[in-house]
Amino acid sequence: MLPNGRFYWLRLKMISLTLIRPQLFDLKTLVLARHAQHVVLIHFPIGLFVTAVAFDLIGCWSNRRGFADAAYYNLLVAALSTIPVIASGILAWRLQLEGQRLKGTLLLHLILGCISGGLICLAWWLHFRSRKGKREVPMYRLAIEAVAVLVVMATAHLGGFLSGVNMPS
Repeated sequence: MLPNGRFYWLRLKMISLTLIRPQLFDLKTLVLARHAQHVVLIHFPIGLFVTAVAFDLIGCWSNRRGFADAAYYNLLVAALSTIPVIASGILAWRLQLEGQRLKGTLLLHLILGCISGGLICLAWWLHFRSRKGKREVPMYRLAIEAVAVLVVMATAHLGGFLSGVNMPS
């Protein structure tokens, strides 16, 4: 049997990929790419926020404290992760487009992105305020969360066009 039997082939593949295309695993390329961080980071607040809204709905429906706690902590991390996402988006615009005047889809994406970040932070703040005051979270938060999910979806859709993932038909 070969050393570390089942991981041998995986290591062999990674070594061969590194020899064939060294930029795939180059840390400098990964960290210093001019626009890649925003595309990678954006998935965290989206996933965390949508999961938090789902937990919040389940918590409302079932009256189980565990789901409310999960929603709160997902909202907290989602709100915190919007900071580097917005910063990396602005940085990508400044570096990739050399600070050109914003217009069209890029401008709309920036506006909706800032609104999305604000709504995510607002949803977390409503939960935080109710926990701090030891009272119920207001029911209108569900409407805010629903609007925020729609705005996040629209922002992500526009981002897909900007990144080239979505193509106009």
